[in-house]
Amino acid sequence: MPDKTDYAARKAFFDRVLTVYGRKPVLEALRDESLSCHSLHIADSNRPGGIVAEIRSLALARGIPVEQHTRNALSRISRNGRQDQGVALDVICPAFTSLRDYLDAPPAGRQRLLALDGISNPQNLGMIIRSAAAGAIDGIVLPARGCAALGPLVIKASAGTVYRAPLITCDSLPQALADLGATGMAICALAGGAEATLFDYAEPERVLYVLGNETEGVSGACLQAADHSLCIPMNNSVESLNVAVTASLIAYAGAFRAAYFER
Repeated sequence: MPDKTDYAARKAFFDRVLTVYGRKPVLEALRDESLSCHSLHIADSNRPGGIVAEIRSLALARGIPVEQHTRNALSRISRNGRQDQGVALDVICPAFTSLRDYLDAPPAGRQRLLALDGISNPQNLGMIIRSAAAGAIDGIVLPARGCAALGPLVIKASAGTVYRAPLITCDSLPQALADLGATGMAICALAGGAEATLFDYAEPERVLYVLGNETEGVSGACLQAADHSLCIPMNNSVESLNVAVTASLIAYAGAFRAAYFER
């Protein structure tokens, strides 16, 4: 029977691994020597030479293990057999963590989190991650289902920021909000019909903002888990902003922001 400590350590390690697929995204990741890579996976159906040979050579030059797989096995690793082009790369993302580990050892002091509820457009998701990582956001709560997968389109839209972003993964977002709320964190949902605005909100030391689907907004289950609903004030009969723009406003909103960047 496997040792529980070894299993927990192995799971915590792979919680920080993002598997990148597709020849161009893999090649770009390998060329970025600031990224730590665990393993390169190549399907035995690939023809020798060309970009695949370049990928293999670059991985070997960096001391990254290269593993050969059947085409079906590679598809299971990439989880996208139609678009992986026979290659996948495990990139270690040191700022990734699971909600379980975050709750087990919550950071002290101020915390500003962003939670994503049904962000289905990869470009929006990538831009949100980029703005949150650049701004005053300590963690991005991302559910396992409902949002766009962290694939090549998200990586491109994030300009590679996803590899360094503080992602907190969870199984169920409503349950994650309930668990975080139980720790004393204020839960705020962005909703167009809310009376209070983001800019009037007296932000507490520990707060989480929920961004909803591009069309339907924050889901009912997540609205029920929220303590507050906030809106972005609009002029000229504009109904809403793009969700990535809203994320940027949250990332840089608040009178404390200068102190945040100086800490």
